[in-house]
Amino acid sequence: MKTALTNSLKATALAAALMFSSGAFAADAAKPGAGVSVQPIKSSIAEETFQTELVMQGLKDLGYDVQPFKEIEYAAGHVALGNGDATFMADHWDPLHIDFYEKAGGDAKLYREGLFSPGALQGYLIDKKTADQYKITKISQLSDPKIAKLFDTDGDGKADLAGCNPGWGCEKVIENHLDAYKLRDTVTHKQGSYAAIIADTITRAKAGEAVLYYTWTPYWVSGVLVPNEDVVWLQVPFSSLPGERKDVSTKLSNGSDYGFQANNQRIVANRAFAEANPAAAKLFEVMKLSANDISAQNLRMRDGEKDDADIARHVQAWINGHRKTYDGWLAEARAAAKK
Repeated sequence: MKTALTNSLKATALAAALMFSSGAFAADAAKPGAGVSVQPIKSSIAEETFQTELVMQGLKDLGYDVQPFKEIEYAAGHVALGNGDATFMADHWDPLHIDFYEKAGGDAKLYREGLFSPGALQGYLIDKKTADQYKITKISQLSDPKIAKLFDTDGDGKADLAGCNPGWGCEKVIENHLDAYKLRDTVTHKQGSYAAIIADTITRAKAGEAVLYYTWTPYWVSGVLVPNEDVVWLQVPFSSLPGERKDVSTKLSNGSDYGFQANNQRIVANRAFAEANPAAAKLFEVMKLSANDISAQNLRMRDGEKDDADIARHVQAWINGHRKTYDGWLAEARAAAKK
């Protein structure tokens, strides 16, 4: 009797141990990043927060210890990733950031697989009223002082272009264009805080004034100043890019040439981290976000929903609305960790 009881207790203990170890294994499989710290980075563009925090949430759901993101501009950010001082950035523009990528170590130090958000456009726009009245279709027409003066906001007789923050990839392209299209004497590249500069530009456009500005898509600006309705894209007379892309054509498939290549937004990460963390690497590879979703969220920020709590709510709402897709990303990431 005693032996039977002892055997029964042993069997129960063994079953419990098996259940516990099975549960622990399941937990480990669901959280392959447990105990691993992640340091996200992003630029000063507030509208990149949504994309960044969506990736951060995915990593958290894989068990990673995700730190609050740090702000750093693109050139320095790529270097930080290459050196291992940061883990990932969700808004690497390919090919706009190719020079930053290569100078930070390229494929030897950085990891980028998949397309996070494809088909981003950039370029110069002016208000449609002025474009129609003076038949302006190309940025090179601003080499004419009479045309340039139409966009003068500070009284110096030169066109004022609402441009890029210092350190952004677009800054290098714009500066290159000023030389290539002989615009130095007639156009001033206004730089500083893009958010403040574009807000002033929109105010003037809504008041019926002539405006000249750079922007990109997906971004909320084109939801406020709508291309072909309120504003028009200006084309360039020929392709001209700086650095590694000097011989690359910027002409789009429809024949238009806005002076910038169509870009894909990609997640770029420290290669050593990616190789040591296949779950995170796979997540970076398979995540995809449409330009329309980004623009819609960015417009909500512009309309006042821009606090941390607002953006966190936007991220969770996107996940809830795309649950099957999101869970599929996590499943692929967990499967990669088992290989």
